[in-house]
Amino acid sequence: MKKSALTLLAGLGLACSAQAATYIHAGKLITAKNDKLLTEMTVIVEGNQITNVMEGYIQPGAEDTLVDLKDSTLMPGLMDMHTHISSQQGPGAYMERFTLNEADYALKGVHYAGKTLDAGFTTIRNLGDSHNESVALRKAIEQGLVKGPRIYTAAKTIATTGGHGDPTNGRAKAIMGDPGPNEGVVNGVAEARQAVRQRYKDGADLIKITATGGVLSVAKSGQNPQFMEDELKAIVDTARDYGMTVAVHAHGKEGMKRAIEAGVTSIEHGTYMDKEVINLMKKHGTYYVPTVLAGNWVAEKAKIDGFFPELVRPKAAAIGPLIQETFARAYKAGVKIAFGTDSGVSAHGDNGQEFVLMVEAGMPAIEAIRAATYHGAKLLNIEDQLGTVEAGKLADLVAVPGNPIEDISRMNQINFVMKDGQVYKNL
Repeated sequence: MKKSALTLLAGLGLACSAQAATYIHAGKLITAKNDKLLTEMTVIVEGNQITNVMEGYIQPGAEDTLVDLKDSTLMPGLMDMHTHISSQQGPGAYMERFTLNEADYALKGVHYAGKTLDAGFTTIRNLGDSHNESVALRKAIEQGLVKGPRIYTAAKTIATTGGHGDPTNGRAKAIMGDPGPNEGVVNGVAEARQAVRQRYKDGADLIKITATGGVLSVAKSGQNPQFMEDELKAIVDTARDYGMTVAVHAHGKEGMKRAIEAGVTSIEHGTYMDKEVINLMKKHGTYYVPTVLAGNWVAEKAKIDGFFPELVRPKAAAIGPLIQETFARAYKAGVKIAFGTDSGVSAHGDNGQEFVLMVEAGMPAIEAIRAATYHGAKLLNIEDQLGTVEAGKLADLVAVPGNPIEDISRMNQINFVMKDGQVYKNL
């Protein structure tokens, strides 16, 4: 209502009540717009939107709600750019493809989504599932049926025959079948385009491809290139026509080079990235999502007899420990970095451990936090809605006790979670 209308109503003696607001008193505030840490701030939320950010502790009105976080640090809702929300690795995980149904994966996703939101991650990219169950989960969360983060999902990954992401790897010939574009397995330009269009039809938000071999797939190589240049270009061009970005699983150098030159949006893992690849990423503005936590996790589990199939174990032992070192070099060289954990390899809800590993590798704590806020929003092309604490943005806010700039492990102690203006956690 315009001010003149409000004045007219008041003159007629008619009541006109304003919407109640939530006032958050933050002892410290990271807006993520820059590397500054502000003190004694008030963030005002009305509905699902931040309407003001003010210095000092502003007192709320009688009808408003006060959230006291004077002993905490408030920041934007965290964003994890690499998750697998409906599954989780464990000793029996390789048998689940034969014993679980679509409904089983969907219900697992509900559980893991709740753990992820509770850990302070209000937005995630889901980079691969088994039955498009993450699309259904996204819809259920949007409708308020279940608790969880905003999901931007790639649904089923696109791979090549026998490549990382081919769902029939390791099966006996009698039950292997011959999966095609509908199942996310392609050979040639026409099938590559068809697979992208099928993902769009299935309700995916973006495309995820496996440009090289992988660690956990039941296949020999963890780094060989697995798409030809024309296939990659077909995927990127088709995705662009449908308004979709392309995230790329890649460990080996050649696969990364081909993908970056084709115009993909982000490289995930990037284990054997060298100076040439780093320069290409900077030239093309390609984001890097390191997933250091996943690398450390698989390296540790590879030491346990029987945890991984014997074909997987040496890959996990060799590739896993290298990612943190690669991340350190990429950050120092100025590559754009967005936070990602590959959760679903490690346990959902442990996402915050990635911050500690990033800081150990040389990234300042404030930049690690910005990688999970500002840069996550930039990667998703939603920086007009999320990623920073400022008036006009959606009210996704989280807090930790104390000061995470001085002790980054505080990022594992989330004590307040607000998503879309609704409080889900306030300890």
